[in-house]
Amino acid sequence: MGLDEIKTRLAKEAELILQPRLLQQWSVRHHGAVLPAIDRVTARPPLIIFAGDVGTGKTTLAETFADAIARRHRIGVRVKRLSLRTRGSGAVGEMTRLIGTAFDVLIDQARAAAGRRPVVLIIDEADALAQSREAAQMHHEDRAGVNALIRGISQVATERLPVLVIMCTNRADALDPAIRRRAAAEFDFARPNDEQRAAVLTAVFDGVGLTEREITDLVALTGPNGRGYGYTYSDLVDRVLASACLAAYPDRPLTAELIAQQIEAHPPTRPFTERR
Repeated sequence: MGLDEIKTRLAKEAELILQPRLLQQWSVRHHGAVLPAIDRVTARPPLIIFAGDVGTGKTTLAETFADAIARRHRIGVRVKRLSLRTRGSGAVGEMTRLIGTAFDVLIDQARAAAGRRPVVLIIDEADALAQSREAAQMHHEDRAGVNALIRGISQVATERLPVLVIMCTNRADALDPAIRRRAAAEFDFARPNDEQRAAVLTAVFDGVGLTEREITDLVALTGPNGRGYGYTYSDLVDRVLASACLAAYPDRPLTAELIAQQIEAHPPTRPFTERR
């Protein structure tokens, strides 16, 4: 909710990475031939970066956006996660081996599917696996792991397999520059503005009977209000909504006053970069 612009661009990027023939068909339909530019576009590494503060919807969108593509084209899209366990226990060569094995399995499955079942690979907290190799304190094993990650993504790109890698991070600047240069697109997720918070509050408290004025007041309460930052999506849904329901249960109905009280009692989480 409130991410329509990102979702529209993401759907196009993902669709063309997972099914490059669609771009070729578009070129033939409108230009009579496959333009030279098409090869350049389809040869991009199948990597998209989601960057932004905690609770702004990165992981949720990464896990769910492929549903629309699957329904529109009537295909199966598999969504997989690269676990942080691939960092291993620190043994020499372990991280490289685990990441390499994960990509070997992914690539074998993509080859076997022959384009019928594209794969979305989600790497959450990507800065833990793809930290910049320029960091002076970086361990040799971590550097080797980043190299293995780059090799895996490059192999997928070289074979033009129907695989899309999405990296989610709270610290985009901590990612290795080579990773960021390879990204076909990078999306920045900000905390919701007034209009987006109004949409969220209206949706989650649907049926309560809140007036437009009451929604406006709640939107104001969840804004920056001198802090420099307002509520995140997860603050609104996981904290305000949950605490309001629990405060009302079992004897009272939900009201604007009760919701406002819970907003006051549960301030927004601090931005990731400001945490101590």
